[in-house]
Amino acid sequence: TPLAPRPAQPYIRLDDGQPWVEGRRCTACDARTAAVHLACPACGARDSIETYRAPTTGKLHAYSIVRRSYPGVPVPFVSAIIDLDDGLTLKGNLINVAAEPEALPVGMPVRMVFGDAMGRTDKDGASYVAFFFEPAA
Repeated sequence: TPLAPRPAQPYIRLDDGQPWVEGRRCTACDARTAAVHLACPACGARDSIETYRAPTTGKLHAYSIVRRSYPGVPVPFVSAIIDLDDGLTLKGNLINVAAEPEALPVGMPVRMVFGDAMGRTDKDGASYVAFFFEPAA
């Protein structure tokens, strides 16, 4: 029996096999993050963090075209910073777009998609689910 895929990041959740990103929002100042903190990293409030399902749409904030990498990692690829529509910012690879500056306007609408994390597996052979971003139609 194949093993169920595992999330590639601790904030990726799998509900009945459907992946989504869990964000965290400070109820005191409305700051948003995906990382777990004991207190809000923006205002320092404690016991003010609530989790929520992050949106899957946003805009390209910044990017880097990676042309050299480790063996087994195909290049070029686009490493991007994405501002989601609710204010959460995530870093991920931008796929299904040319790795050329003219194809990557800052502010370009994108959507989050989930897929296999480049064929990587854990020691037991379970695959990983990762998120990527692609231009929104």
